[in-house]
Amino acid sequence: MKKKVLLCITKSNWGGAQRYVFDLATSLPKEEFDVSVAFGQRGRLAEELEKGGIKTHEIKSLERDVSIRSDIKSFFELYKLFRMIKPDIVHLNSSKIGGLGSLAARFARVPRIIFTAHGWPFWEKRGFPARAMIWFASWLTALFSHTTICISDFDLRVARRMPFVGKKAVRIYNGIDQHMAFGTGDIVRSAFPPGVTITGTVGELNKNKNQQALVEQAKNNSDMFVAIVGEGEERGQLEDKIKKYNLESHVKLFGFIPAIEVLRGFDVFALPSLKEGLPYVLLEAKLAGLPIVANRVGGVGEILDNKNPKEFSLEQMLEKTVALYR
Repeated sequence: MKKKVLLCITKSNWGGAQRYVFDLATSLPKEEFDVSVAFGQRGRLAEELEKGGIKTHEIKSLERDVSIRSDIKSFFELYKLFRMIKPDIVHLNSSKIGGLGSLAARFARVPRIIFTAHGWPFWEKRGFPARAMIWFASWLTALFSHTTICISDFDLRVARRMPFVGKKAVRIYNGIDQHMAFGTGDIVRSAFPPGVTITGTVGELNKNKNQQALVEQAKNNSDMFVAIVGEGEERGQLEDKIKKYNLESHVKLFGFIPAIEVLRGFDVFALPSLKEGLPYVLLEAKLAGLPIVANRVGGVGEILDNKNPKEFSLEQMLEKTVALYR
């Protein structure tokens, strides 16, 4: 009999954690696992999963920000979903659904609860009281889970220092297809004057990804041309800053385009992030052979220093994750 796996994530937009869920949902052996995915408000992840024939469940009350009323409602929605589906494995991703879901899964007596920490959220730039509360919530999530997957040795070392959690934590790197076909990147090249050096980045436009730093660099360097690929809440602020500094011809926003379609249009890949887990786009940029400039946060250094690309293969990620499911 197939094992029922329910993958859960807070947001169904498209980012690293969402790609991780998508890769697992679409790549797990179909003869062994019956997979479905639960998420908050609908987004690109939901659309891509449904195109691939994956069953989905929307938790309409689930929000990223803390709200006691909606969080209580989400807890009961998750509990009811777990009782209805009766999954053998609940695999939680992201901190909000991790906390609510691990507790709900315990009450629903789910046999196996797995939590993947996509970079511990308490490293985000916040005041000490907020970081302390987030640390406590992260610890409870890991405590209620049977296994915590850390996607870097950096995060594993943090988990190993958490009381009653360390022995339940394992490291499984994110993985990509090592034989992926890259596009030409012409959509980027054609947007800039011929012969210039293009510094590019790909990612959700948010404060953690820190694309603002590239705009500031371009302001101080008239020879710098920047391609920013992605969508997100910071788009308006980036547009305002580009206009304020008269950089429309030097810094261009391309919206959401898959990284493999644009990386070959860059001369240099930049990752100015303030917080990271183990970024997929950095794995792809390295596979594409691009020079890389990046902040050494989270697992970034592990990618840059590693000489064995097989450690970051999709096959190895799946193999190690399936071993936890069995």
